[in-house]
Amino acid sequence: MARDVANVWWAMFGFSVVVLVVVSALWIYAMLRQPRTHTAEEAKRINRHWIIGGGLILPTVSIIALLAFGIPTGRGMLPLPVEGEQPLRIQVIGHQWWWEVRYPESGVVTANQFILPVDRPVDVEVTSADVIHSFWVPRLGGKLDMVPGRTNTLRLQASQTGVFRGQCSEFCGSQHAHMILHVEALETDAFASWIEARAGREHQPPSGAAGQVFDERCGQCHRVAGVSDGNRAPDLSDLATRPTLGAGVIANDAEGLRRWLSDHQSLKHGIAMPRHDDIPEQTLGQLADWLETLAP
Repeated sequence: MARDVANVWWAMFGFSVVVLVVVSALWIYAMLRQPRTHTAEEAKRINRHWIIGGGLILPTVSIIALLAFGIPTGRGMLPLPVEGEQPLRIQVIGHQWWWEVRYPESGVVTANQFILPVDRPVDVEVTSADVIHSFWVPRLGGKLDMVPGRTNTLRLQASQTGVFRGQCSEFCGSQHAHMILHVEALETDAFASWIEARAGREHQPPSGAAGQVFDERCGQCHRVAGVSDGNRAPDLSDLATRPTLGAGVIANDAEGLRRWLSDHQSLKHGIAMPRHDDIPEQTLGQLADWLETLAP
């Protein structure tokens, strides 16, 4: 489908280049040629020809050509029934400034990563929890606004495996540029394994001071399957498998995780997560150690 969108773009680009070259050539010819004298009737006929050719025929042909390319591609992005195949539903909810991704058929919930199978149509149902965002994965083609209180649906289909970048394309606040979505297309079997590993998976809570901190603070906003049910911040149930933290702000490794816990307001100023300045560094380290275990 992304290839079809790209083909439409190239067709529009090629046609505009042809028009530009023809118009420029005519303009140069008009500037260089010697003016000829016409009778009033000849001048009237020439003007009529230019109006009909340049004002009616050329725009009509251009619009028909663009519609011939664009309508089939646009129709393919609508969530229409597919004969013999059920599209996969994936719900994406925009937040300031992160992505909540839900797979209704399996109950799997993740954040800031959008995993889909190749060669299967996917209906992406997008909405927003706060302000207007816009779901956009350029390599997969098409984008769609995410409006609070409304669900819009965009159909995508990846034709090959790979890792792509998604980006909110509607200015949604000071950290709009740091609202990046990790998108990955997997083979059918790999996608099924990815879902199966997360469905029904539950974790054990951290022990000691880290457990108390998570229960009193983190768990009020974050969900971890089997540990907490917070729903105001990203689900952390498979945090250790994500490539980045903060929706693309920093790499998700041991050093990055500790830095994020202690310095997140500097790394991504304005996010809802409060500072942890009053929590001992040792306790944050224990909490980071436990978060690194949150994988299927």
